[in-house]
Amino acid sequence: MAFLAVPQPYDFALSTYRFQVYGSDRATAWHEGALHRVVSGAVVRIAAAPGGVDVEPLDAETEPVVRHLLGLVLDTDGFWTASRRDPVVAGLQPALRGFRPPLAPDPWEALVTSICAQQVSLHAAFAIRARLVERHGDPYGTVWAFPGRDRVAALAERDLVELGFSRRKAEYVLGLARCGLDLDALGSLPDEEVIERLTGIRGLGRWTAEWFLARSLGRPDAWPAGDLGLRRAVERLYGEGPMTEADVRALGDRFAGRRTVAAQVLLAGARAAA
Repeated sequence: MAFLAVPQPYDFALSTYRFQVYGSDRATAWHEGALHRVVSGAVVRIAAAPGGVDVEPLDAETEPVVRHLLGLVLDTDGFWTASRRDPVVAGLQPALRGFRPPLAPDPWEALVTSICAQQVSLHAAFAIRARLVERHGDPYGTVWAFPGRDRVAALAERDLVELGFSRRKAEYVLGLARCGLDLDALGSLPDEEVIERLTGIRGLGRWTAEWFLARSLGRPDAWPAGDLGLRRAVERLYGEGPMTEADVRALGDRFAGRRTVAAQVLLAGARAAA
């Protein structure tokens, strides 16, 4: 077991709650107090440790994946400092100061997960995703490797419908798998070009593209104003009446440059207040 330092304060359990509360995430599995993830055919175990995390194995191949998964690219300290005069953020800080949003290590997996989450609850989305991973991924004990793009591209629509995908979502997943877009190359493009490329694929709207910027690429200033959960969080925390997407987008201007962390802190704050 090797130690990996994480900027403090850091609350491992708080930061990884999403892998526990919505159902079992088979590809980033919470088991016996630790996260497990398959990296290049090996199971990597990540557990809390004073000042950071213990990782096994930790090497040149697994470390970049772990760093990305834990969201170490995100400037959470800068967000809290820059937003300290916002009354809502100031109220959330005592409970959430150690929260660091995790990121999705694989762009293909991130986009399929977003399709799973369209128009359903997160519990339902996790269940559908879990069935996809168990049926078509590769098992490694208590964790599975997420099914690769080529494997999914070879499936028929009925294979996905059997797992709980609607026919339309099955079409979206297969269309994404079979399209010619180089998903790995998106990380080298500016935000608006990433949005343009993704929204050119059937079934992927701006909501999906903005969450992809935030939760896959870890870009600092993504603000998915069309997300229903974010809108409800803003309404709840700021005491606003019903808000439109334009209203939410305008409110995000107060977090300019740090909208990605802001969105996820507000979501976490609203859940804690529920």
